[in-house]
Amino acid sequence: MGKLTSMLGLLLTHPVEFRTLVHFYLYHETKRDITAQQEHPTSGWDRASMRRCWEFLDTTSRSFAAVIKELDGDLARTICMYYLILRGLDTIEDDMTIPDEKKQPILRQFHNLTVTPGWNFTESGPDEKDRPLLLEYHIIVEEVNRLPPQYKTVILDICQKMENGMADYAHKAATNGTVYLETIADYDLYCHYVAGLVGEGLTRIWSASGKEASFLCEQLELANSMGLLLQKTNIIRDFREDVEEKRFFWPREIWAKYGFDEMKDMYEKGDVEHATWIQSGMVLDALRHACDSLDYLRLLKNQSVFVFCAVPVSMAMATLTLCFMNPEMFQRNIKIRKAEAAHLIMRSTNTREVALIFREYARKIHHKAKPHDPNFLKISVMCCKIEQWCEQNFPSFVMLGEKGPIYESSDKRTAIFRAEEKRVAEHLFPWELAAYLVGAMLLMLGLSALIVWVMLKFLPQA
Repeated sequence: MGKLTSMLGLLLTHPVEFRTLVHFYLYHETKRDITAQQEHPTSGWDRASMRRCWEFLDTTSRSFAAVIKELDGDLARTICMYYLILRGLDTIEDDMTIPDEKKQPILRQFHNLTVTPGWNFTESGPDEKDRPLLLEYHIIVEEVNRLPPQYKTVILDICQKMENGMADYAHKAATNGTVYLETIADYDLYCHYVAGLVGEGLTRIWSASGKEASFLCEQLELANSMGLLLQKTNIIRDFREDVEEKRFFWPREIWAKYGFDEMKDMYEKGDVEHATWIQSGMVLDALRHACDSLDYLRLLKNQSVFVFCAVPVSMAMATLTLCFMNPEMFQRNIKIRKAEAAHLIMRSTNTREVALIFREYARKIHHKAKPHDPNFLKISVMCCKIEQWCEQNFPSFVMLGEKGPIYESSDKRTAIFRAEEKRVAEHLFPWELAAYLVGAMLLMLGLSALIVWVMLKFLPQA
């Protein structure tokens, strides 16, 4: 009844969004049903332990669960386990009720504990929402040990790298009371540990599966950059919640120069102008990963993998646009509307469409930018880089038609293209080709005449 009421209210207040949601619910079908009998060999649904893992995925992340389940073949089960392992690691790292002297050895040995039969963790705080996952972690262990070696090796390697980074930051927080990131380089390193490594692991898994090119696993800089775009977007959006829970991820290098001593001063002092300047600096920093993310998407060839990667980055661009120059972000946790999210899911099906999404949001950010903001020029340049990427890879005067490309007649570049096309047609065919043929024939005739002359001149006559 509540959902029906909300949809009716949406129809009256936002009819376009209502239409988008109806279109999504009617026409957007799931690409795969992991519970179907024919999917059991790859999804593991026929095993009680794997069914429990799928339940954990649904309870810990409804947003990621849907796209994970649509991955092809055994990738869905592999990424499910990958996610649950990292979720368990993150839960222990975030749990402030666990003393540091107990937390450190668990974190630094988590990759070994993950393959130790029967291991689970029962000492999480009572308020930890993912406590059940750790209580039944022995089920995770059982399923991880069933993964093919090429996947298991990658997952444990990433887990080991991530756990050491998390342990370092957890120790700093325990000894200093709080952890402030001082520089943008510190911020990048933190985001690398918690998100960039996730992208690295996913990329290596894509290659190991054979569903993506073998060279993809070498594109770790692009994978890291896409992970940083997603993580930095979440950090910007969750500002108020993080500050209230004494998690300070915004680097002091960006916000301290505007006269704030603590991050909470950005909403307590009432200095909205300087706060939004800091906000634009954070968005600017996140946008420098946009073109790398598009470069990464261009390398993907499997449709399910592409959608898995494309939908989050499209939503990240939408969220950055929502947060940019928006004082409401300092007061509460803001999110893009459901209809906008549904629209992005339906559109994020190919690289060209995702590039257009990036360009649309870059234009909105540029439109919202204010000339008196110290970051105005840099924001403009960054938005132009996204425009430039789109024009270089998908020129706007070329459109896709049923019978091939269509060229926009009003665009001057079309006239240049047509002139070049005409020049090639006129000069290469038939004249240049004819000249080559005539030249070749004359050369052959000359050689033949020379041979005949030599034979007549020097060979004795019978």
